[in-house]
Amino acid sequence: MSLPFKEHPLRHQLVNELHVRTYMPLRAPARLSHVAAVCGERGSGRTVRHLHELLERHGIPRPERIEQYYLVSLGDLRILWERHTEFVSYTFSLPGPFTHPFADPVITQLPADWLAEIPGEVIAAISLALEPADTPEYSLDELTALFGGHPVIGSEVVGGLARAYSDLRIHEDGFSRLLLRDQGLSPNQAGRLAKRLLEVSSYRAMALLGLPPAREANVCLSDAERRLVAVSSRMACQEDRGQEVLESDLLAELTDLAAEIEAVAARTSYRFEASRAYYNLVMQRLDQLRQRRIEGLQTFTEFLDARLAPAVATCDSTAKRQQGLAERAARLTSLLRARVEVELQKQNRSLLESMNRRTKLQLRLQETVEGLSVIAIGYYGVGLLAYLLKGLEAHGRHIDATYVTGLSAPLIVLIAWFGIRRMKSRLLKSGPE
Repeated sequence: MSLPFKEHPLRHQLVNELHVRTYMPLRAPARLSHVAAVCGERGSGRTVRHLHELLERHGIPRPERIEQYYLVSLGDLRILWERHTEFVSYTFSLPGPFTHPFADPVITQLPADWLAEIPGEVIAAISLALEPADTPEYSLDELTALFGGHPVIGSEVVGGLARAYSDLRIHEDGFSRLLLRDQGLSPNQAGRLAKRLLEVSSYRAMALLGLPPAREANVCLSDAERRLVAVSSRMACQEDRGQEVLESDLLAELTDLAAEIEAVAARTSYRFEASRAYYNLVMQRLDQLRQRRIEGLQTFTEFLDARLAPAVATCDSTAKRQQGLAERAARLTSLLRARVEVELQKQNRSLLESMNRRTKLQLRLQETVEGLSVIAIGYYGVGLLAYLLKGLEAHGRHIDATYVTGLSAPLIVLIAWFGIRRMKSRLLKSGPE
């Protein structure tokens, strides 16, 4: 059916975005295995091909297109594949009773060679067991034994409709453990609860990825800060004591230092921002659990916030520190460049003054040369006139050549001086071509 109006090209995509984070309805008893593998933002193509390979092994037709998630059943085993920004997650669920919640993980029913070829690097692997309400209650010692003797955290969730337990550790089989006890959940509620707990585990791991780079960056930033203080002290001492300022050396050192700080920021800024985003997602999922305290146990929020908050705060403080150092280096560089420019202006002024003195000297020399030129031209002019008058006197003319030559000498010198001045005036008016 055609619509009577023009649709926005992204309308369907935006509506589908509301449903990209789906879940698998669960009914107790059931077990799940969840794996999150970091493959980067450009690794989705490899993960889709890897999923196609599993479908082909089980004779399932390849879907035309896989978007953000894909849900498929391989007999009793159900698989939920989800693509996130930096990682891809696989959730495998298997309904049915079990003797021990974590003795035989569901993931062992997948082909070993296919699991070994999961693209990327696994950052989270969780075994989750959903027990029915008629299962006998565990004592604290029994819970501790289920989790390998480690301290257990837990709380009532979904307003008391279920209980969740974990130790948030990696056990000998390489998986973390989550135990859910159904106390009145619907299948949809159970599916959403399991998904939120699994997302908390995955996002928690991704949030903590920023902590090791923050620690490494702090070492580099401490060294950069020490060098920055040393450079600023050298600049101040040289200025106060009137010593010779080696601006070029200082500027080169500051430029290298600023480049190192920017390199550290380029390597870590994305990771720090991602850690903050994942931390916010963890806290959001924990709020959605609607927890209630179980006497004697820490809640998931208490445990995770006590560990995650300092780690994320370290990332935030490191990001602010490297930004502050970059700004300080930029200010010192600007200050030093200003000093260099002032020195260059002083040098240019001295050069101009020297050129001015040379110009004045050349002008004086030129005026001296002009005077000598007038005398020389006058001398030769008087000599030529004397030859002419003597020639006329020799041919019988009544002329006293010596007398007339003496009288005409000042006039000839004056004419020469006037001619040179006129020529100079014309040249100055015409200017350089």
